[in-house]
Amino acid sequence: MGFFSKIKEGLKKTRNAVVGQIDSMLKSFTKIDDELFEELEELLVMGDVGVPTAEKICDELKDRVKKEGIKDPEEINRLLEETVSEMLKGGEELDISTTPSIILVIGVNGVGKTTTIGKLANSLSKQGKKVILAAADTFRAAAIEQLDIWAQRSGCEIIKQNEGSDPAAVVFDAISAAKARNADVIICDTAGRLHNKKHLMDELAKINRVIDRELPDSSKEKLLVLDATTGQNAVNQAEQFRQATGITGIVLTKLDGTAKGGVVLAIKDGLGIPVKYIGVGEQIDDLQPFNSEDFAKALFAKTE
Repeated sequence: MGFFSKIKEGLKKTRNAVVGQIDSMLKSFTKIDDELFEELEELLVMGDVGVPTAEKICDELKDRVKKEGIKDPEEINRLLEETVSEMLKGGEELDISTTPSIILVIGVNGVGKTTTIGKLANSLSKQGKKVILAAADTFRAAAIEQLDIWAQRSGCEIIKQNEGSDPAAVVFDAISAAKARNADVIICDTAGRLHNKKHLMDELAKINRVIDRELPDSSKEKLLVLDATTGQNAVNQAEQFRQATGITGIVLTKLDGTAKGGVVLAIKDGLGIPVKYIGVGEQIDDLQPFNSEDFAKALFAKTE
C-alpha cells in the first residue's frame, strides 16, 4: 500500500463519521446561510476539533465564501479541505540536522510510546541514519525488553541498564556511545509520566540537563506521543506536558482506530504544537511523517 493510501485508509473512521456527516448536511442545504455554518460548527466540535478551532474554521469559511462569491453549499467541502490543510501547515518536519541529533520521547503509559520509538528508529535506519536507542524508561523491565526487541528489528544499537537504574545515567551513556560511534540520531525512551507525578517530571528535567550539558549545540526534539482515540483528553495531556517540559512536536498514534482524527486540528491550532508523525496501523512502516496537504486530502477524499 502506497504512502497516501495508508493515510487515507488510516483516516477512514474519521472520514466516515465526521466528513460523511458534513457531506450529508451540506447536501440538505440549498443556500449558504448562518444556519449552515451553525450546523457545520456543531459537526466539527463533535469530531473533536474543539470549540475555538471550529469557530475559527467557520469564520475563515464565511470570509472566503463572501470574497469568492460562492453560492453552492457543496463548494464548502473544497474550502474546508483547503482551510484545514493551511491550518495544519508548519513545523511538521523533524529537525535532525546535527550529528548527533537527539529525540526525547515522552508520554503516559499505554499510548504506544515504545512502539512509536521502534517504528521511528526503523524509518530513520531505512534513510541510512545510524540510530542509537536509549532505554531510559527504567521503571519497567518490560519497557527495556520491548525496546530491545525493536532495536533488533530495526538493526539499531541499544544502550540500557538494569531496571531501577538512573534514567539520566542511561541517557548520558547513550550520548557517549553516539559520540564514540559517530551516530546520527539518539532516541530516548522515558517513563510514562503523568503531569501530576512531580518526581517523574523532576527526573525528566534531570535528563534535559544532561542533554543540554553533553550536547549543547545539537538538534533536539521533544516528541509527545498521544493516543488519538482519547480525543479531547489528548489535547489536555498535550497542554499539561507543554507547560511542564516544553514540547517540539506531537506523534499521534492509533488514528486508524478512531473517528476522533479532528483532534489533530485542536492540537495544532489550539496549542500551536505541530504534529510530526501519525500512526495509522500496526505494521512497522505504519508511522508516517505528517503532511498537512496529504492529511486534508485523505480526510476529505470521497467515501467509496
